[in-house]
Amino acid sequence: MRDDADMRDDADMRDKELYSKILGIETPWHVANVELSVTEGKVEVFLEHDGKKPSKCSVCDKPSPGYDRRQKKWRHLDTCQFQTLLIANVPRTQCSEHGVKTIQVPWAEPNSGFTALFEALVIDWLKEATTRAVAQQMKLSWNAIDGIQQRAVARGLARRVHDDPKRLAVDETSFQKRHEYVTVVTDHEKGIVLHVADNHKADSLNEYFETLTTDQKAGIECITMDMWKPFIKAVSLHVPEARERIAFDKFHVAQYLGNAVNKVRIEEHKALMATGSDLLKGTRFDWLTNPENMSDEKWEAFEPLRDSKLKTARAWAIREMAMTLWDYTSRAWAIKAWKRWLIWALRCRLEPVRKVAKMIREHLWGIINAIVLKVDNGRAEAMNGKIQRLKGRAYGYRNRERFKTAIYFHCGGLDLYPRGVIR
Repeated sequence: MRDDADMRDDADMRDKELYSKILGIETPWHVANVELSVTEGKVEVFLEHDGKKPSKCSVCDKPSPGYDRRQKKWRHLDTCQFQTLLIANVPRTQCSEHGVKTIQVPWAEPNSGFTALFEALVIDWLKEATTRAVAQQMKLSWNAIDGIQQRAVARGLARRVHDDPKRLAVDETSFQKRHEYVTVVTDHEKGIVLHVADNHKADSLNEYFETLTTDQKAGIECITMDMWKPFIKAVSLHVPEARERIAFDKFHVAQYLGNAVNKVRIEEHKALMATGSDLLKGTRFDWLTNPENMSDEKWEAFEPLRDSKLKTARAWAIREMAMTLWDYTSRAWAIKAWKRWLIWALRCRLEPVRKVAKMIREHLWGIINAIVLKVDNGRAEAMNGKIQRLKGRAYGYRNRERFKTAIYFHCGGLDLYPRGVIR
Protein backbone atom coordinates (compact mmCIF):
# COMPACT_ATOMS: atom_id res chain seq x y z
CA MET A 1 0.00 0.00 0.00
CA ARG A 2 1.40 3.43 -0.95
CA ASP A 3 2.15 5.93 1.82
CA ASP A 4 1.37 9.64 1.92
CA ALA A 5 4.89 10.61 0.82
CA ASP A 6 4.59 8.60 -2.38
CA MET A 7 1.21 10.17 -3.13
CA ARG A 8 2.63 13.66 -2.56
CA ASP A 9 5.54 12.86 -4.87
CA ASP A 10 3.11 11.72 -7.57
CA ALA A 11 1.08 14.90 -7.16
CA ASP A 12 4.22 17.02 -7.41
CA MET A 13 5.24 15.17 -10.55
CA ARG A 14 1.84 15.76 -12.13
CA ASP A 15 2.02 19.47 -11.25
CA LYS A 16 5.44 19.75 -12.87
CA GLU A 17 4.29 17.92 -15.99
CA LEU A 18 1.16 20.05 -16.18
CA TYR A 19 3.03 23.34 -16.07
CA SER A 20 5.74 22.04 -18.39
CA LYS A 21 3.08 21.37 -21.03
CA ILE A 22 1.16 24.59 -20.37
CA LEU A 23 4.31 26.69 -20.64
CA GLY A 24 5.88 24.64 -23.43
CA ILE A 25 9.00 24.13 -21.34
CA GLU A 26 11.70 22.08 -23.05
CA THR A 27 15.35 21.21 -22.50
CA PRO A 28 17.50 22.87 -21.21
CA TRP A 29 14.73 24.23 -18.96
CA HIS A 30 12.48 22.18 -16.71
CA VAL A 31 9.91 22.77 -13.98
CA ALA A 32 11.68 22.11 -10.68
CA ASN A 33 8.86 22.81 -8.26
CA VAL A 34 5.32 24.16 -7.92
CA GLU A 35 4.19 25.83 -4.71
CA LEU A 36 0.62 26.84 -3.87
CA SER A 37 -0.26 29.41 -1.21
CA VAL A 38 -4.00 29.41 -0.64
CA THR A 39 -3.85 32.22 1.92
CA GLU A 40 -1.98 34.50 -0.53
CA GLY A 41 -3.97 33.29 -3.55
CA LYS A 42 -0.76 32.57 -5.38
CA VAL A 43 0.92 29.79 -7.37
CA GLU A 44 4.70 29.90 -7.80
CA VAL A 45 6.31 27.80 -10.54
CA PHE A 46 10.08 27.38 -10.17
CA LEU A 47 12.07 26.77 -13.34
CA GLU A 48 15.65 25.55 -13.63
CA HIS A 49 18.25 25.55 -16.40
CA ASP A 50 20.32 22.35 -16.59
CA GLY A 51 23.51 24.18 -17.64
CA LYS A 52 24.73 21.22 -19.71
CA LYS A 53 25.28 23.17 -22.91
CA PRO A 54 26.83 26.63 -23.40
CA SER A 55 24.17 29.32 -23.45
CA LYS A 56 23.91 31.78 -26.32
CA CYS A 57 24.44 35.52 -26.25
CA SER A 58 21.05 37.22 -26.45
CA VAL A 59 22.42 39.76 -28.95
CA CYS A 60 24.45 37.78 -31.50
CA ASP A 61 23.13 34.27 -30.70
CA LYS A 62 26.65 32.84 -30.44
CA PRO A 63 27.49 30.19 -27.76
CA SER A 64 29.23 31.97 -24.89
CA PRO A 65 30.65 30.90 -21.52
CA GLY A 66 28.48 31.32 -18.47
CA TYR A 67 29.02 34.29 -16.16
CA ASP A 68 26.50 33.94 -13.30
CA ARG A 69 22.76 33.59 -12.63
CA ARG A 70 20.18 36.15 -11.59
CA GLN A 71 16.73 35.39 -10.17
CA LYS A 72 13.84 36.80 -12.17
CA LYS A 73 10.05 36.64 -11.83
CA TRP A 74 7.30 36.81 -14.44
CA ARG A 75 3.57 37.21 -14.00
CA HIS A 76 1.73 34.43 -15.86
CA LEU A 77 -1.93 33.75 -16.62
CA ASP A 78 -3.91 32.98 -13.48
CA THR A 79 -4.43 29.36 -12.48
CA CYS A 80 -8.05 28.89 -11.33
CA GLN A 81 -8.09 32.56 -10.24
CA PHE A 82 -4.80 32.12 -8.35
CA GLN A 83 -2.14 34.62 -9.39
CA THR A 84 0.64 32.62 -11.02
CA LEU A 85 4.31 33.57 -11.01
CA LEU A 86 7.22 31.96 -12.81
CA ILE A 87 10.53 32.14 -10.95
CA ALA A 88 13.92 31.19 -12.37
CA ASN A 89 17.61 31.76 -11.88
CA VAL A 90 18.45 32.92 -15.39
CA PRO A 91 22.03 32.41 -16.65
CA ARG A 92 24.06 35.33 -17.90
CA THR A 93 26.77 34.88 -20.51
CA GLN A 94 30.14 36.54 -21.04
CA CYS A 95 30.12 37.31 -24.77
CA SER A 96 33.48 38.31 -26.23
CA GLU A 97 31.74 40.95 -28.39
CA HIS A 98 28.78 42.16 -26.32
CA GLY A 99 29.91 41.53 -22.75
CA VAL A 100 27.66 40.22 -19.98
CA LYS A 101 24.13 39.52 -21.24
CA THR A 102 21.12 37.71 -19.77
CA ILE A 103 20.03 34.82 -22.00
CA GLN A 104 16.61 34.81 -23.61
CA VAL A 105 13.97 32.63 -21.97
CA PRO A 106 11.38 30.87 -24.15
CA TRP A 107 8.33 31.97 -22.14
CA ALA A 108 8.84 35.76 -22.13
CA GLU A 109 10.15 38.64 -24.18
CA PRO A 110 13.40 40.39 -23.11
CA ASN A 111 13.06 43.10 -20.46
CA SER A 112 9.52 42.07 -19.56
CA GLY A 113 8.17 41.04 -16.17
CA PHE A 114 5.31 39.13 -17.81
CA THR A 115 5.13 35.92 -19.79
CA ALA A 116 4.33 36.09 -23.50
CA LEU A 117 0.89 34.57 -22.93
CA PHE A 118 0.08 37.14 -20.23
CA GLU A 119 1.15 40.01 -22.50
CA ALA A 120 -0.98 38.55 -25.30
CA LEU A 121 -4.01 38.56 -23.00
CA VAL A 122 -3.39 42.19 -22.05
CA ILE A 123 -3.03 43.11 -25.73
CA ASP A 124 -6.40 41.45 -26.42
CA TRP A 125 -7.98 43.50 -23.62
CA LEU A 126 -6.33 46.75 -24.76
CA LYS A 127 -7.98 46.36 -28.15
CA GLU A 128 -11.35 46.57 -26.38
CA ALA A 129 -10.82 48.88 -23.40
CA THR A 130 -8.73 51.75 -22.06
CA THR A 131 -5.39 51.35 -20.34
CA ARG A 132 -6.94 52.37 -17.04
CA ALA A 133 -9.77 49.83 -17.35
CA VAL A 134 -7.37 47.01 -18.24
CA ALA A 135 -5.09 47.95 -15.35
CA GLN A 136 -8.02 47.70 -12.93
CA GLN A 137 -9.19 44.42 -14.43
CA MET A 138 -5.71 42.83 -14.28
CA LYS A 139 -4.88 44.39 -10.90
CA LEU A 140 -1.75 46.03 -12.26
CA SER A 141 -0.50 49.60 -12.38
CA TRP A 142 -1.33 51.91 -15.26
CA ASN A 143 2.38 52.07 -16.13
CA ALA A 144 2.66 48.27 -16.29
CA ILE A 145 -0.17 48.03 -18.83
CA ASP A 146 1.20 51.00 -20.77
CA GLY A 147 4.60 49.27 -20.88
CA ILE A 148 3.02 46.17 -22.45
CA GLN A 149 1.36 48.35 -25.08
CA GLN A 150 4.61 50.16 -25.85
CA ARG A 151 6.52 46.88 -26.25
CA ALA A 152 3.74 45.54 -28.50
CA VAL A 153 4.00 48.57 -30.80
CA ALA A 154 7.82 48.41 -30.83
CA ARG A 155 7.60 44.73 -31.88
CA GLY A 156 5.03 45.50 -34.55
CA LEU A 157 7.05 48.34 -36.06
CA ALA A 158 10.23 46.23 -36.04
CA ARG A 159 8.42 43.42 -37.88
CA ARG A 160 6.65 45.63 -40.40
CA VAL A 161 7.56 44.91 -44.00
CA HIS A 162 7.91 48.18 -45.90
CA ASP A 163 5.86 47.48 -49.01
CA ASP A 164 6.04 49.98 -51.84
CA PRO A 165 3.36 52.60 -51.08
CA LYS A 166 1.17 53.56 -54.04
CA ARG A 167 -1.60 55.79 -52.74
CA LEU A 168 -1.12 57.76 -49.55
CA ALA A 169 -3.25 60.11 -47.49
CA VAL A 170 -1.81 62.76 -45.20
CA ASP A 171 -3.83 64.46 -42.48
CA GLU A 172 -3.29 66.13 -39.14
CA THR A 173 -5.24 65.28 -36.02
CA SER A 174 -5.45 67.29 -32.84
CA PHE A 175 -3.57 66.02 -29.81
CA GLN A 176 -4.85 68.45 -27.20
CA LYS A 177 -7.20 71.42 -27.07
CA ARG A 178 -4.43 74.01 -27.33
CA HIS A 179 -3.89 73.51 -31.08
CA GLU A 180 -1.32 70.74 -30.81
CA TYR A 181 -1.27 68.23 -33.64
CA VAL A 182 0.26 65.04 -34.92
CA THR A 183 0.65 64.24 -38.61
CA VAL A 184 -0.74 60.88 -39.75
CA VAL A 185 0.22 59.13 -42.99
CA THR A 186 -2.31 56.49 -44.08
CA ASP A 187 -2.08 53.84 -46.78
CA HIS A 188 -5.14 54.38 -49.01
CA GLU A 189 -5.25 50.77 -50.20
CA LYS A 190 -4.65 48.98 -46.89
CA GLY A 191 -6.42 51.48 -44.66
CA ILE A 192 -3.66 51.45 -42.04
CA VAL A 193 -1.50 54.13 -40.43
CA LEU A 194 2.05 54.01 -41.77
CA HIS A 195 3.58 56.91 -39.85
CA VAL A 196 2.79 59.30 -37.01
CA ALA A 197 4.91 62.43 -36.44
CA ASP A 198 4.84 65.38 -34.07
CA ASN A 199 3.21 68.64 -35.17
CA HIS A 200 2.02 69.33 -38.73
CA LYS A 201 5.10 70.94 -40.26
CA ALA A 202 7.16 70.04 -43.31
CA ASP A 203 9.62 68.14 -41.12
CA SER A 204 6.75 66.04 -39.79
CA LEU A 205 6.23 64.63 -43.28
CA ASN A 206 9.93 64.62 -44.12
CA GLU A 207 10.37 61.99 -41.38
CA TYR A 208 8.23 59.54 -43.31
CA PHE A 209 9.73 60.11 -46.74
CA GLU A 210 13.23 59.66 -45.32
CA THR A 211 12.30 56.05 -44.49
CA LEU A 212 11.59 55.32 -48.18
CA THR A 213 14.05 54.46 -50.93
CA THR A 214 14.38 56.52 -54.10
CA ASP A 215 12.48 53.85 -56.05
CA GLN A 216 9.67 53.75 -53.48
CA LYS A 217 9.24 57.53 -53.68
CA ALA A 218 9.18 57.35 -57.47
CA GLY A 219 6.51 54.63 -57.32
CA ILE A 220 4.01 56.77 -55.37
CA GLU A 221 0.99 57.38 -57.61
CA CYS A 222 -0.80 60.01 -55.55
CA ILE A 223 -0.92 61.67 -52.16
CA THR A 224 -4.17 63.19 -50.92
CA MET A 225 -3.92 66.03 -48.42
CA ASP A 226 -5.20 69.38 -47.26
CA MET A 227 -4.06 72.57 -49.02
CA TRP A 228 -1.43 73.01 -46.33
CA LYS A 229 1.81 74.58 -47.58
CA PRO A 230 4.23 72.68 -45.29
CA PHE A 231 2.83 69.35 -46.55
CA ILE A 232 3.04 70.50 -50.17
CA LYS A 233 6.64 71.58 -49.57
CA ALA A 234 7.63 68.22 -48.06
CA VAL A 235 6.05 66.17 -50.86
CA SER A 236 7.58 68.43 -53.52
CA LEU A 237 11.00 67.89 -51.95
CA HIS A 238 10.85 64.08 -51.94
CA VAL A 239 8.43 62.85 -54.60
CA PRO A 240 9.26 63.18 -58.32
CA GLU A 241 6.67 65.04 -60.39
CA ALA A 242 4.89 65.97 -57.17
CA ARG A 243 2.64 68.52 -58.88
CA GLU A 244 1.02 65.69 -60.86
CA ARG A 245 0.65 63.42 -57.80
CA ILE A 246 -0.60 65.73 -55.06
CA ALA A 247 -4.40 65.70 -54.78
CA PHE A 248 -6.51 68.12 -52.74
CA ASP A 249 -9.55 66.09 -51.94
CA LYS A 250 -13.24 66.95 -51.96
CA PHE A 251 -13.63 66.69 -48.18
CA HIS A 252 -11.27 69.57 -47.42
CA VAL A 253 -12.69 71.78 -50.19
CA ALA A 254 -16.18 71.14 -48.79
CA GLN A 255 -14.92 71.92 -45.30
CA TYR A 256 -13.46 75.27 -46.33
CA LEU A 257 -16.58 76.24 -48.27
CA GLY A 258 -18.80 75.08 -45.40
CA ASN A 259 -16.90 77.34 -43.01
CA ALA A 260 -17.33 80.21 -45.46
CA VAL A 261 -21.11 79.63 -45.65
CA ASN A 262 -21.27 79.60 -41.86
CA LYS A 263 -19.36 82.90 -41.60
CA VAL A 264 -21.78 84.50 -44.05
CA ARG A 265 -24.70 83.13 -41.99
CA ILE A 266 -23.29 84.50 -38.74
CA GLU A 267 -22.80 87.99 -40.20
CA GLU A 268 -26.23 88.01 -41.83
CA HIS A 269 -27.93 86.66 -38.70
CA LYS A 270 -26.51 89.53 -36.65
CA ALA A 271 -27.74 92.04 -39.22
CA LEU A 272 -31.22 90.48 -39.32
CA MET A 273 -31.50 90.32 -35.53
CA ALA A 274 -30.71 94.03 -35.39
CA THR A 275 -33.84 94.62 -37.49
CA GLY A 276 -35.92 92.30 -35.33
CA SER A 277 -35.88 89.29 -37.70
CA ASP A 278 -34.89 85.83 -36.42
CA LEU A 279 -35.19 84.17 -39.85
CA LEU A 280 -31.75 82.49 -39.56
CA LYS A 281 -32.05 81.51 -35.92
CA GLY A 282 -31.35 77.79 -35.35
CA THR A 283 -30.57 77.12 -39.03
CA ARG A 284 -26.83 76.50 -38.77
CA PHE A 285 -26.96 72.75 -39.41
CA ASP A 286 -29.45 73.17 -42.24
CA TRP A 287 -26.83 75.09 -44.21
CA LEU A 288 -23.96 72.76 -43.29
CA THR A 289 -25.64 69.37 -43.73
CA ASN A 290 -24.95 67.46 -46.93
CA PRO A 291 -28.27 67.44 -48.87
CA GLU A 292 -27.80 63.70 -49.49
CA ASN A 293 -28.02 63.18 -45.73
CA MET A 294 -31.24 65.15 -45.31
CA SER A 295 -34.58 63.43 -44.96
CA ASP A 296 -37.31 64.33 -47.46
CA GLU A 297 -39.19 66.22 -44.75
CA LYS A 298 -36.10 68.21 -43.76
CA TRP A 299 -35.29 69.03 -47.38
CA GLU A 300 -38.82 70.33 -48.01
CA ALA A 301 -38.74 72.41 -44.83
CA PHE A 302 -35.41 73.87 -45.91
CA GLU A 303 -36.72 74.88 -49.36
CA PRO A 304 -37.99 78.39 -48.48
CA LEU A 305 -34.61 79.32 -47.00
CA ARG A 306 -32.41 77.92 -49.75
CA ASP A 307 -34.60 79.52 -52.47
CA SER A 308 -34.64 82.90 -50.73
CA LYS A 309 -32.61 86.00 -51.61
CA LEU A 310 -30.54 85.70 -48.41
CA LYS A 311 -26.78 86.12 -48.72
CA THR A 312 -26.44 82.82 -46.90
CA ALA A 313 -28.57 81.10 -49.55
CA ARG A 314 -26.27 82.49 -52.25
CA ALA A 315 -23.17 81.27 -50.41
CA TRP A 316 -24.80 77.87 -49.95
CA ALA A 317 -25.63 77.64 -53.68
CA ILE A 318 -22.02 78.43 -54.59
CA ARG A 319 -20.80 75.69 -52.27
CA GLU A 320 -23.29 73.15 -53.62
CA MET A 321 -22.31 73.95 -57.21
CA ALA A 322 -18.66 73.24 -56.32
CA MET A 323 -19.67 69.86 -54.93
CA THR A 324 -21.10 68.85 -58.33
CA LEU A 325 -17.78 69.39 -60.12
CA TRP A 326 -16.02 66.22 -58.97
CA ASP A 327 -17.44 63.73 -61.46
CA TYR A 328 -15.48 64.73 -64.54
CA THR A 329 -13.08 62.28 -66.17
CA SER A 330 -11.48 64.70 -68.62
CA ARG A 331 -8.85 67.05 -67.19
CA ALA A 332 -9.69 69.72 -69.79
CA TRP A 333 -13.43 69.68 -69.06
CA ALA A 334 -12.81 69.68 -65.30
CA ILE A 335 -10.58 72.74 -65.59
CA LYS A 336 -13.15 74.52 -67.73
CA ALA A 337 -15.97 73.81 -65.24
CA TRP A 338 -13.96 74.96 -62.23
CA LYS A 339 -12.89 78.16 -63.97
CA ARG A 340 -16.55 78.98 -64.64
CA TRP A 341 -17.30 78.35 -60.96
CA LEU A 342 -14.38 80.57 -59.91
CA ILE A 343 -15.79 83.47 -61.92
CA TRP A 344 -19.06 83.20 -59.99
CA ALA A 345 -17.43 82.72 -56.59
CA LEU A 346 -14.96 85.58 -57.02
CA ARG A 347 -17.68 88.02 -58.10
CA CYS A 348 -20.25 87.12 -55.44
CA ARG A 349 -19.37 90.01 -53.06
CA LEU A 350 -19.39 87.60 -50.12
CA GLU A 351 -15.94 88.02 -48.63
CA PRO A 352 -15.66 84.64 -46.79
CA VAL A 353 -16.59 82.84 -50.03
CA ARG A 354 -14.24 85.01 -52.12
CA LYS A 355 -11.38 84.22 -49.75
CA VAL A 356 -11.88 80.47 -50.17
CA ALA A 357 -12.30 80.89 -53.93
CA LYS A 358 -8.90 82.60 -54.13
CA MET A 359 -7.34 79.70 -52.24
CA ILE A 360 -9.02 77.21 -54.59
CA ARG A 361 -7.78 79.15 -57.62
CA GLU A 362 -4.23 78.96 -56.28
CA HIS A 363 -4.51 75.20 -55.67
CA LEU A 364 -6.73 74.26 -58.59
CA TRP A 365 -4.03 72.01 -60.07
CA GLY A 366 -4.26 69.66 -57.05
CA ILE A 367 -8.07 69.65 -57.12
CA ILE A 368 -8.00 68.64 -60.78
CA ASN A 369 -5.53 65.86 -59.89
CA ALA A 370 -7.99 64.52 -57.31
CA ILE A 371 -10.79 64.53 -59.88
CA VAL A 372 -8.79 62.85 -62.64
CA LEU A 373 -7.12 60.30 -60.32
CA LYS A 374 -10.49 59.57 -58.63
CA VAL A 375 -9.09 59.81 -55.10
CA ASP A 376 -10.30 61.43 -51.91
CA ASN A 377 -9.22 61.64 -48.30
CA GLY A 378 -12.06 59.44 -47.08
CA ARG A 379 -9.68 56.85 -45.62
CA ALA A 380 -7.70 59.51 -43.79
CA GLU A 381 -10.82 61.21 -42.44
CA ALA A 382 -12.24 57.88 -41.29
CA MET A 383 -8.91 57.19 -39.59
CA ASN A 384 -8.96 60.65 -38.03
CA GLY A 385 -12.42 59.90 -36.63
CA LYS A 386 -11.21 56.61 -35.18
CA ILE A 387 -8.21 58.36 -33.61
CA GLN A 388 -10.43 61.03 -32.06
CA ARG A 389 -12.66 58.31 -30.61
CA LEU A 390 -9.57 56.68 -29.08
CA LYS A 391 -8.62 60.00 -27.52
CA GLY A 392 -12.13 60.53 -26.20
CA ARG A 393 -12.34 57.02 -24.80
CA ALA A 394 -9.08 57.53 -22.91
CA TYR A 395 -10.07 61.07 -21.77
CA GLY A 396 -6.89 62.36 -23.40
CA TYR A 397 -3.29 61.22 -23.15
CA ARG A 398 -0.56 62.24 -20.74
CA ASN A 399 1.88 63.09 -23.50
CA ARG A 400 2.29 63.05 -27.24
CA GLU A 401 4.38 59.85 -27.34
CA ARG A 402 1.65 57.82 -25.64
CA PHE A 403 -0.89 59.25 -28.07
CA LYS A 404 1.29 58.20 -31.01
CA THR A 405 1.74 54.71 -29.48
CA ALA A 406 -2.04 54.33 -29.17
CA ILE A 407 -2.51 55.30 -32.83
CA TYR A 408 0.01 52.69 -33.97
CA PHE A 409 -1.51 50.08 -31.63
CA HIS A 410 -5.10 50.48 -32.82
CA CYS A 411 -4.65 51.72 -36.40
CA GLY A 412 -1.25 50.51 -37.59
CA GLY A 413 -2.22 47.00 -38.70
CA LEU A 414 0.79 45.71 -36.74
CA ASP A 415 1.71 42.21 -35.54
CA LEU A 416 1.62 43.13 -31.85
CA TYR A 417 1.96 39.76 -30.13
CA PRO A 418 5.10 38.28 -28.57
CA ARG A 419 7.01 35.66 -30.58
CA GLY A 420 5.39 32.26 -30.52
CA VAL A 421 1.91 33.62 -29.77
CA ILE A 422 -0.57 33.27 -32.61
CA ARG A 423 -3.91 35.09 -32.75
